[in-house]
Amino acid sequence: MLQRILNEDVREGSLRLIYPDGVTRRFGSGSPEAVLEVADPKAVPRVVSDPEFMLGQTYMEGGWSTPDLRALLEVLLRNFAGPRNHRRNRFGRWLTPLLRPLQQWNRRAASRRNVAHHYDLDETLFRRFLDSDLQYSCAYWPRRELTLEQAQAAKRAHIRRKLCLRPGQRVLDIGCGWGGLAIELAEQAGAQVVGLTLSGEQARVARQRVRERGLEGQVEIRLEDYRDVPETFDRIVSVGMFEHVGTRYYDTYFRSVHEHLAPDGVALIHTIGRVTPPGVTNPWIRRYIFPGGYIPAMSEVMAAVERQRLASADVEVLRLHYAYTLAEWFRRFQRVRGAVAEEKGERFCRMWEFYLAVSEAAFHWRGLVVFQLQLAHEQTAMPLTRDYLYRPPVLGPTVEPSRTAASA
Repeated sequence: MLQRILNEDVREGSLRLIYPDGVTRRFGSGSPEAVLEVADPKAVPRVVSDPEFMLGQTYMEGGWSTPDLRALLEVLLRNFAGPRNHRRNRFGRWLTPLLRPLQQWNRRAASRRNVAHHYDLDETLFRRFLDSDLQYSCAYWPRRELTLEQAQAAKRAHIRRKLCLRPGQRVLDIGCGWGGLAIELAEQAGAQVVGLTLSGEQARVARQRVRERGLEGQVEIRLEDYRDVPETFDRIVSVGMFEHVGTRYYDTYFRSVHEHLAPDGVALIHTIGRVTPPGVTNPWIRRYIFPGGYIPAMSEVMAAVERQRLASADVEVLRLHYAYTLAEWFRRFQRVRGAVAEEKGERFCRMWEFYLAVSEAAFHWRGLVVFQLQLAHEQTAMPLTRDYLYRPPVLGPTVEPSRTAASA
């Protein structure tokens, strides 16, 4: 069955399939070239029966391996992802809207559990593959040769400029992570920042970083849900958090933005999005990486924005920026993989590297992008053109020009 499918559908690149007894089959031709080595024969029918879940599951279990996971996923997604894939479940059209609310049951208690599942993993894991500022979201690559540190600094500076900040203004950072952006807004723009997270580990690290920078009078880190914030702010920013809201709560989220944003305020929402119509979360990602998570279509986001009477001042779509970011995270993780395996085991390492690699592939070949939505109450809250975004140095005042290329 698997050989027939591969023979029919592999048209871009080539795939070499190696069975446990050494028998080898080749499908397609040309590059990219990929290899899949089967260790457990039972893994093959499991993948055929449910590829969306079982490809990652059987890799975690050691059912198959490959010398180049990124190349393999490129071949698979280029040939089997998107509208050309005629093997999609015929019931998906009516089943998708029924499943979506059940997969995103993000009431307060569930949100805390879902966040803890991923973000309360120990800090040292993230320090090993993220940049020095612990930015766990899409970097901004005005030039591909930047280092990861420079691209993340460029992302923070780009967002800071979009907020049009003045010294002393109050900023709400929804989903502040380990505090990097909150610290940037305080130091570079003189803002007073309240950062929200539901992760105890992130709150601990962020507060420590704030103390080390002497910013206790400017930055407050709260272990608090966005639905429980009482104050009004001049600016609201949210980077990489909206993916955890769930469609059921989009109106609640943007109602909170509307209610807590000052009349002349500006909000910047940075989220992964999809260029395809609404769908469902990949089941393997939902099970092991981001329970309760969902990547929205633009139509879902903007409908909720409009219902809450927020003006869309600017919408920017960052296309391959996250693919480049994930490629660098994968490279850095591979550099420390041995140490992580000693601490957390081979199964964890295979789970984590599959997550990073398949996510990168999705930004290349499955229609994922990043949306940056600039929202306001008033049309005059920010400049009328984008000129103000590009007048300052594109890397910000604290970043040196790149001398070495970032490896993809």
